[in-house]
Amino acid sequence: MNAMSPPIPLIPENAPFSPAQRAWLNGFLAGLYGGMSTAGLSVAPPPEPQDFPWHDPALELDERMRAAEGRPLQQRLMAAMGQLDCGQCGYLCQSYAAALSEGRETSTSLCVPGARPTARLLKQLLADLPATTSAPAPARVAPAEAPATIITPIGRAVRVLSAAALTRSGSSKDVRHVVIDLAASGLTYQPGDSIGLATPNDPALVDATLTALGASGDEPVPCPDRTTRPIREAFTRYLDIARPLDRTTDLLAMSAKYPRHAETLRKLSDGVDGTEPAEADLLDLLEAFPSARPPLADLAASLPGLRSRLYSIASSLRSSPGQVHLCVAVVRDMRHGRLRHGVGSSFLADRATSAGPVEAYIQTSHFRLPADPAVPVIMVGPGTGIAPFRAFLAERAAAGIRGRTWLMFGERNRATDFLYEHELTAWHRDGTLSRLDTAFSRDQGRKIYVQDRMAGNAEDLWRWLQDGAHFYVCGDAARMAKDVDTALRRLTMTEGRLSEHQARDWIVALARQGRYLRDVY
Repeated sequence: MNAMSPPIPLIPENAPFSPAQRAWLNGFLAGLYGGMSTAGLSVAPPPEPQDFPWHDPALELDERMRAAEGRPLQQRLMAAMGQLDCGQCGYLCQSYAAALSEGRETSTSLCVPGARPTARLLKQLLADLPATTSAPAPARVAPAEAPATIITPIGRAVRVLSAAALTRSGSSKDVRHVVIDLAASGLTYQPGDSIGLATPNDPALVDATLTALGASGDEPVPCPDRTTRPIREAFTRYLDIARPLDRTTDLLAMSAKYPRHAETLRKLSDGVDGTEPAEADLLDLLEAFPSARPPLADLAASLPGLRSRLYSIASSLRSSPGQVHLCVAVVRDMRHGRLRHGVGSSFLADRATSAGPVEAYIQTSHFRLPADPAVPVIMVGPGTGIAPFRAFLAERAAAGIRGRTWLMFGERNRATDFLYEHELTAWHRDGTLSRLDTAFSRDQGRKIYVQDRMAGNAEDLWRWLQDGAHFYVCGDAARMAKDVDTALRRLTMTEGRLSEHQARDWIVALARQGRYLRDVY
C-alpha cells in the first residue's frame, strides 16, 4: 500500500444520490484526493443509473441472471447472452433478445460467446413462458427461406499482402502478422479500430460436405441476402457450415429415417450434456446421422449466414500509410478425428495472399488513446491482445510523443512467443514506452500471468491511476479479462483502502469516465 496516500473521502450511502451518481462522485474524489487535478480527469455530468447492469462480459452467467431478476423477459434473455455485442449472431445482445421475445427469431443457439449454456437458458426462458404470452417457444420447423439478419456493412476491396509468422519454431501456437493493402479501397481508421473481413469457408470442407450430401454443387439454394445461388457458392461464401444451429439439428431430426438418429439430434438441439457429436460442424452431423437428409434448400435456409470476421487493428496509418496490420492466432484443432481450421484465421494464414480481393470494412471503436498525450496510459494485452496497443505505440512513436505509457504483456514462453519483441523493446529504449512488464507463464515452475504482475506492482498501478491514467485491457473475455478485473478491484481495496462495495463503485466510475476501457472477445 502507498503509505503516503491520504484517506479518500467517500459519498455516504445515505446521501441523496442514485447508486450510479454516487459511484461517479466516489471515483472523482478518489482521483482528486489522490493527487490528481480536475484538469487531469475526464469530467462529465454524473450519469443516469445503468439500464443493463448485467451487460458486462466479465460477469458469470449466474451473476448476470441475478442482476436481471424480476426484469421483463426481453431483458432476462439479454442477460443470458455473452454481453460482447460481437455481431456473430447477426444482432447485438439487446436486439437478439428482442427478436427472440417477439418471435422474429426462432434459434436460441446463435450466441457464439455464450455457447451451450446460453442456448439452454434461452430455450428454458422461452419455454417457461405462460401459455397466455404472445412470444412463441422456439419452433421446430425449418424456415421456408433464409432468415433475415443484420447485414454486414458494405465492404471495400482490399488485398492481403503477407501473413508472416510471429511465433518462433517450437511454439505451441501459430500467430501471424498479417499485412493488408488499403490503397485502392479508400478505407481509413484510427488506432483502436477493428477491421471486418469477409473470409470464405475452407474449400476442402465445402467439398467434403457436398460429397456427404450427394450434391453436385450446382443445386440452387436460398442465401441470407435473399438471392438464390448454387449450393457450392452458398456454402463457400454465404452460409456458415462450421456452426449449424439448433434449427439445423431440428430439421435433420425431422428428416432422419432412423428413430435413434432423430432422438440424438433432438438432444443436440436441446443442448443435453454428453450428447455426441459435441461442437459439431455440418459435416460431423451428416457423417454421424446418414439417415438425415432434408431437402437441400431447407438445409441451406436453416444455416446461419457466414459473418465477416472482426480483428483489432495492430497498426497506425501515421506509421504504416495505406496499410492495416493484424495479429492473428491461427485456429487449428483436432476434433472427432478431423483437423479443424478457423474460418477467418486459416484463410488469412494459408490462402488469402493468393485469393485476390477481399471485402473489408472498418468498425470504429471507443477504444481510443486519451486526447491529451500527457495523460498516463496503462495497457494490459496478453497474446494477440497486444494488437491495439501496438497500434497505440506506433501512433505515438510516429508523432514523436514520449510520456507515461505502461504495457503488461503475457504469453507462454519468452523464447518462442514474445510477439513484436524487437519493436516493443525498441520503443522501451527510446521512451515511447516508459514501462514494460512481461509474464511468460511457462518459463518457470509456477505459472505467472499479467494479473500477477498487476498484484506485484499494485502500489505503482494505484499511483498511476491517481494521476489520471487510462486503463486498457484487450484479449480473452472469459478468463483473462475477468482475472484482470478482479486484480484491479483488489488493488483498489488495498491501495485505496476502500471496502469491497466502495471499490466496485470506484471502478464503475472509472469506466463511466472513459478511463477503464476493454476490447475483449
